[in-house]
Amino acid sequence: MPKVALLFLLSLPLVAGFFPSSVHTSIKSVEGKSIKLSSPLSANGMSGVVIHAYENGLTAITSRIAQTSSDGSTMLIDADIIHHDKLPTIKTPVRKGDKVIGGYLYSNVLLLAPDADTYARIVKANHKTWIHPDTYALYLAVEGDDKPTRENLSAFAKKFQIGLIYIVRKDAAILLDPISGKIVSQKSMSNLPSKGQFPFYMRYGKLESGWFGSEAKGNYYNVMGAF
Repeated sequence: MPKVALLFLLSLPLVAGFFPSSVHTSIKSVEGKSIKLSSPLSANGMSGVVIHAYENGLTAITSRIAQTSSDGSTMLIDADIIHHDKLPTIKTPVRKGDKVIGGYLYSNVLLLAPDADTYARIVKANHKTWIHPDTYALYLAVEGDDKPTRENLSAFAKKFQIGLIYIVRKDAAILLDPISGKIVSQKSMSNLPSKGQFPFYMRYGKLESGWFGSEAKGNYYNVMGAF
C-alpha cells in the first residue's frame, strides 16, 4: 500500500504541471537582445511581455521576450507588441528594473483536437478560457491558408489575445507558445480516435472561402505531428 501511494503522489506533478504557471518578475540586466531575469520563468520557450513604468503612474507593454535557459536568460523577440491603430508605436527600449509577465495570457487557450469527444473531455478537465477552434477555422478561411502553421497561429494568437495552443497529436499532447513558436510542455495521451477530423475538430462542415470551400482531404495526425 505505501508503495502504491508513493507512486500516485509522484505521478501528480506530471499532470498538474502540464500547464506552465505565469510568472511575475523583472529585468535584472540587458545586453543587446540578451536579457537576464531576476527569477526564471516556468519553462524554456515561454514568452512574456516587458512592462515599462513611465511618469505619472503610466505603464505600457514595450516588448516581448522568450526564455532560452532555465537560469532566467531570455532573448528579445522580433514580434509586434500589442498593437492598436489609433495609438503610437512604442519604441521604449528594455531597461533594468522593467517588470515582466512570463506566460502572458496563458489562461487563454486554443485547442486543436481530433474529434468532438476529445475536445469535450479536455475542456471539461481543465479550467481555462477556451477559444473554440471554429474561430480559428474562420480566420484561416479569411486568410486563405490551407493548414495550421506556426506563422498563422502566431498571427491569430496576437489578434485574439491567446497565450497557448493545446495540440493533440498521436498518443500525446503538446502546449505550443505561439509567440515564441516553442513547445513549452508535453504529455502522453490515451483513448484517442484512430483517425481525426481534418484539419482539426470544428463545427463547420466546410466554409465557402479559401481551401475550406471544397472537401478538404488529409490526415489530422500528420498535420499536428509537424509541430
